[in-house]
Amino acid sequence: MAAACAVVVVITFVRHRTASDDDDPSETPDVIEYMTMWIGVVYAIVLGLAIAGVWEARSAAQDHVQAEAVALHEISERVRVYPPEVRDRIRDDVNTYVGHVVTTEWKVMSDEGRITERGTALLDRVRAAVTDYEPRTDFEAQAYQPLVDQVAAADQARAARADSIGATMPGVVWFGLIIGAVVTVGMIFALQIRRTPREMVLAGLFSALIAFLLFLIWDFDAPYSRGIAASTDPFLTLFPHLDG
Repeated sequence: MAAACAVVVVITFVRHRTASDDDDPSETPDVIEYMTMWIGVVYAIVLGLAIAGVWEARSAAQDHVQAEAVALHEISERVRVYPPEVRDRIRDDVNTYVGHVVTTEWKVMSDEGRITERGTALLDRVRAAVTDYEPRTDFEAQAYQPLVDQVAAADQARAARADSIGATMPGVVWFGLIIGAVVTVGMIFALQIRRTPREMVLAGLFSALIAFLLFLIWDFDAPYSRGIAASTDPFLTLFPHLDG
């Protein structure tokens, strides 16, 4: 943002130093003012759609984490009807998987943009522990299928989380956003801006706002790896004993 302001100020000063003596800033054609207005309107719409798109992708990424955490928590709770040795083994497997996700896999997602093979193996172990158990009573049999469904839900949420790791904005959209920003800011100089304090402040703030919005889009564009990213809070809320 500071760099955007500095560029506008420097260009304005250079332009005035190199302007001819008969240059009259008040002689801006009306058609240029009209074009500048519509360029700003169109670019504002594009920025709004881009921000809405990356925000929706970021929210969806957090929803995948929430769904996975809830499914795993349901597994831990519903195995209470099983014998103690089976119940404890499944809960230990779930805790091991969740601990791996919040400590190791999350860092790998942020740094390398992928999920880990270890996490996949740990979830497979949870699935095997749940599906391989043969219910011995009608009560256990009634709990078996819902547990299998929760394992499938956790696996589906994990797959969705893996698909959401990368950037969501195509390169061509970024090209349009950056070129649009250059054109929009460049139209300030087409209006023959003067070096009055009021105009310099407004031009700087306008450029800084565009820079901030572009940064916001970039930050939301990778849901798991940048500043305002999806977090592991759903896991830590449902499995508080694993915090830290």
